[in-house]
Amino acid sequence: MSRPVPVPTPLSRPFWDAASCGDLVVPCCTSCGLRFFVPEPACPGCMSRDWRYVPSAGRGAVYSVTFVHRAPGPGFDTPFALAVIDLDDGATLLSHVDAGDPDDVVIGMRVRVDFRLYTDEITLPYFVPDTRHERPTTE
Repeated sequence: MSRPVPVPTPLSRPFWDAASCGDLVVPCCTSCGLRFFVPEPACPGCMSRDWRYVPSAGRGAVYSVTFVHRAPGPGFDTPFALAVIDLDDGATLLSHVDAGDPDDVVIGMRVRVDFRLYTDEITLPYFVPDTRHERPTTE
């Protein structure tokens, strides 16, 4: 049995369409500027329904990591590293981090998004170690 395939919804379709082009996008509230993930009908910061997807550079740092040794369902290869990623441009998301050996994934590790074709319709974002060690400057 194979791993479940994500089913895009009207709310998430732009995310999956961007991923299929090798781009990471995240919801951004046009009222308060909060970038958030997962897409919700309203901004979790101010409850405005006025948000749009914006591009993300897809670079960040591992905030927290857990090592999954027992598959959450059929089709998952274990062990794998599942991490909370703080993106440099503002959103936080949960993702697999593929560093070769899951034990090599550590808190604070710099990562970048990498896209992997899963089906003809779905491309999955993963994170991998970012070999560029400089952090972007903020103004």
